Amino acid sequence: MFQILFCTLNTHKVDMTKLLGGQIGLDDFIFVHRKGRPKEIEITKTEDALGLTITDNGSGYAFIKRIKEGSIIDSVQYIQVGDHIEKIDRVSVVGRRHFEVARMLKEIPKGTTFTLRLVEPLKAGFSNIGPRSGPRQGKGTFGSGKETLRLRGNGNAQIEEMPDPSMQLAIDHINGLLENFMGINDSELATQIWEKAEGKSNSMDFAEAIDSSDLEEFGFTDDFIIELWGVITDARDGRLKPK
Repeated sequence: MFQILFCTLNTHKVDMTKLLGGQIGLDDFIFVHRKGRPKEIEITKTEDALGLTITDNGSGYAFIKRIKEGSIIDSVQYIQVGDHIEKIDRVSVVGRRHFEVARMLKEIPKGTTFTLRLVEPLKAGFSNIGPRSGPRQGKGTFGSGKETLRLRGNGNAQIEEMPDPSMQLAIDHINGLLENFMGINDSELATQIWEKAEGKSNSMDFAEAIDSSDLEEFGFTDDFIIELWGVITDARDGRLKPK
């Protein structure tokens, strides 16, 4: 198991938008990507932003999800989407959430040279686990097909309804704001933010709900809260467009 780097849903490609997280559809295929070559790269932070978006698999591994064109990271040809960030200047980040890793990189002073230790996914070969072939028994017992099997950290599983379109649009846009603010992409965090707005009629009540929850540790600025609230109200009123 320790050789497994991450799993993707329904594609054998290194597509970090398909990273296996806490939700598995009833007909999904799971593709396993194994650890490949480790690499250590020296980087000089010549700009405030490195130009990468980080995600994680919920099991202590943070990955590069996206690299901004023309950024510092983009200029380093050996760094690729799908690389696991193992260490920053010999400090292991295994076991940390993606927002913690993003914060560590963000706090590196401009002009500093630091070392990233990365592990890339194995280039050749993968294995997959999927539904068995042949007729299925009792397919109708799983509901309408619009449900998702959510796996909980305590080992329990339950079938949940998929979010309505306006909620999903809001979550996608909140994720975009999180990328710009923290360099992370986390649908679960975006969902928590959306849920904190339930029953709130103004940005002040929304900000208070954020500050009195465990989301307070992210240190969202007042301006960022206003941006989030704008997305939420636009979603409620049907003004959001798909990204």
